[in-house]
Parts: sequence; C-alpha cells; structure tokens
Amino acid sequence: MGIVILIFLSIALAVGAGLFLVARMIYIHYYNKNKINMETSKTKLTQSLTFKGITIAVLTLVMLIPSTMIQNLIRERQERSRETVQKINYKWSSSQTLCAPLLLVPYTTVRLDADKKLYYEEHTLYVTPKNLKINASLTPEERHYGIYKAILYKSDIHFEGSFAEITSLKIDNSELHFDKAQIAIGITDLRGVTQNPDFKTGGKTLEATVGVVKLFSVSEIAATEDAGKYYSFGNSYSRSINVTGKTLVVNLNEINATGSLPQSIDFDCTLKLNGSSSINFIPIGQHTAVTVSGQWQSPSFTGSFSPESTIDKEKFLADWSILSFNREIPETWSDSDVADLGSNSFGVNLIETVDHYQQNMRSAKYALMFIALTFIVFFFVEIFTRKPIQFFQYVLAGISLILFYSLLLSLSEQIGFGLAYFVASAATVIMITVYFHSLIRQKAATFILACIMLVLYAFLYIILQIEDFALLFGSIFLFIILGVIMFMSNRIKSGKHMPADEE
Repeated sequence: MGIVILIFLSIALAVGAGLFLVARMIYIHYYNKNKINMETSKTKLTQSLTFKGITIAVLTLVMLIPSTMIQNLIRERQERSRETVQKINYKWSSSQTLCAPLLLVPYTTVRLDADKKLYYEEHTLYVTPKNLKINASLTPEERHYGIYKAILYKSDIHFEGSFAEITSLKIDNSELHFDKAQIAIGITDLRGVTQNPDFKTGGKTLEATVGVVKLFSVSEIAATEDAGKYYSFGNSYSRSINVTGKTLVVNLNEINATGSLPQSIDFDCTLKLNGSSSINFIPIGQHTAVTVSGQWQSPSFTGSFSPESTIDKEKFLADWSILSFNREIPETWSDSDVADLGSNSFGVNLIETVDHYQQNMRSAKYALMFIALTFIVFFFVEIFTRKPIQFFQYVLAGISLILFYSLLLSLSEQIGFGLAYFVASAATVIMITVYFHSLIRQKAATFILACIMLVLYAFLYIILQIEDFALLFGSIFLFIILGVIMFMSNRIKSGKHMPADEE
C-alpha cells in the first residue's frame, strides 16, 4: 500500500510539473507574441475580466441543476433494474433464510381464575437442538431479462444434529403432549424447495408437510413499483419490508408410538433449495457449525457473524462456528416469547463484481470539477489569445460535459462500464476540442485543451477503480491543479496579460 501511494505521488508530482511547464510555455509564447501597451485603460479591462469571471462562476453553479438531474436519472435506472431483477427472482425464488430444525411440543397448562375455578391454556414449547451442523453447496447462475441481469442459485443443503434431554423437559402445572410433537423447518420461500426433503430420524424417513407455525421474519429491500413518478424529487425508490418465513413440519408419530419420545433424537436431512442473490442461516443450535461453498468470484459475507473464508479464483469456502452464548436465542421458550430470530441470521450474498450504476453515480459527482476546470481553460485561453468566447458558447460546452454522463449511463447498460467510459469520454473530448478549435483557430491551445481533458477523464477512471484511495489521490490531484491555476491567475492579476478592448 505504501508503494502504491509513493508511485501515485511521483506520478502526481510529474503531472503537476508538466502542467506548470506547459502553462509557463503558453504564457511566454502569447506574452511575447501579443505584447500590449500597459498604459491603456486598466480599469475598464479589469472590470471586464471580473465580470466575465463572475459570469463563468455563476454558469458553473447553474450547471449543477442538470448534473443533479443526471444523478436522479441514474437512481431511477438503478431502481428500475432492481424492480426487474425482483420480478425475475419472484418467478424463480427469493433470497432464502433457513431456520432448521426446531422441536415443537404442545402442552396444556392448568390455571385458576378469580373464582378459584380451573381453566386450561394451550401452548407450544420450542426446543433447540443440542448440536447442529449444516453444509450448503451453491451453484449460481445468471438470468437475463432485456438489459437486466439477476443472480440465481441452486443449492444442496445437508444438516444433521440431535435434540438432547427431551424426557427431562418439564413446565410447572402443565402436561406436555409428546405424542403430538413435531419438528419444524423454517424457510423464507417454499417455492424454492424443488424436492421433498429427505428427513431421517430414529432410522426412519419421515415426510415433511407445510405447517402454519411462523418461526421468524427477515428484512429485505424491495423496489417501489412506480419509481418513475418520484423522478423529479430525487427520492429513494427502495423500501425495507419484513418477510415472514414459511414452515415445513415433520410429525413424529412414527417414533413415539408409545406416546413418549426417546431421551434424544438424532436427525439427518437433505434439502434441495433454489434462491436468488443470497442465502442465510439462523444459528438455532446450541452449537451451530455452518459450511457454505460455491462457484462465485465475489461473495459478500453478511449478518451477525463473520466466517473463516477462502476465495480462490471463482470458488469460495466459508465456515461459521457459533456457540449458545454467541447469539440471543434461548435453549427453550414458549409460544412467541422470542421476538425476532431473524436478527441473528448470517450468510452469503452473491454480489456482482462491478455495479455500473454505482460507478455512474460516483462519476456524476465529479461533474462540477470537470465543468469548472474546462471553463477555466476556456477563460485562460480567451485571455492569452485575445479571442473572445461568447457566453452561449460556454453554455454549449457545459451541456456537452453534462451529456457525457447520460451517454455513459446508456452505454454502460449495454456494453459494460469500462468500454462505455472509453467511448463516452472519447466522443466528448473530440466534440469539445473540435468546437474549441473552430472558435479560436489555435492548434497549440486546442492541443493543450485536449491533453487536459484526456488527463481529467483518465484521472476520473482511475479514481473510480481505486475506491479505497479515491479521497487521498483526488485531494492530491486537485491540490496540484489548484497550484497551476493560482500561478496563471497571478499573471493575470499582475496585469502582464490582458485581452484587448472589444468594441
């Protein structure tokens, strides 16, 4: 990291020195070529330059309006992309969260009312497994709908473990109905289950059916259906929604024919589950070990716990080991005494390596810098060459700089951000330099402008690629640019170079 910073500092200093020498050469060239009589009316000229500078500054600030509109357009396209991706995911299956398994034991409690009469309450006791081991293998794939792409996956999940000390379960003034006990498996979206789960316990394979018990809920980001109507206001088009997990239940009638359960229950289950974007797990076991592997080059590990992970080329492997005191889940509870199991979830998010909408948004935030520096070059050249550039010509140049971001956005949706950036920046540089040359008819000044714009666009692309060092490198670069501008402005202030009066 230190070497990278030193290399960048060396390059930045070299670029700064080069810009300083170029500015010096331009100054000497035009000063010797266009010497003017310094005894002319300086007051009128100074006022003219001051007015022109203020006008350009105001125009630069006015250009923030279309720049903000471009940023709103990027947000709208991004949310439209999310909405389309959600539609693709809905037809396949949404992101999955697995909460498995829990032992559910109904029980009846006897109580006395105010009149000393007995009445009965029906409850359910939730029991977590003593040990839980989960292995998940993901096979991601990409699905396209027009220009939009969704990340889906197929998964093979195997989990095993045991419930211990079942017969020692007791609740005061209550009778536990072990003959009605069930094992519950919580899944966010049951449409992703492609085969009947192979659930084995007590040497038998038991059938899983859909249950009505709600074990958990998780928060997901959803796109607003009609994002376009918020365009002019720049509002956020996403909202957080709570998704309640569905449940598969396994009745234990076949292993409790005598009306009671054994001291411990071992279980083993194989599950094929489809999903999209991410897969998460709730550490329901008193000791939970989870291993997730898959063919993906840029996984993001999310949730309440960090794994030990390895990422090799296009493969990844992640391991979690969570103890009972690492999470906020009791060993047993009644009914809905545990409010939010989903808050303990963790897992893997299959993200895209490059989000071109995010890069478009980051590049659009530099619009003011591009417009200001381009206008400053125009202004200095106008002074040194004594060839006036009209106000509306500044406006046209500013509009072309703004349209760069619109062109970049539309192209990046089709051909990717890197190639789109090259095409859009090349088109913008060519258009502005050709237009600039038609105004002043000076090859040297036009060449200097083209070089400066190429350096600016190259600098912006590098900044977009090194997000961690963007602030550092950007600050150094702007500091050097400011030094060059200060040198040039000092020459103007000293009165050594003034444009001739315009009639």
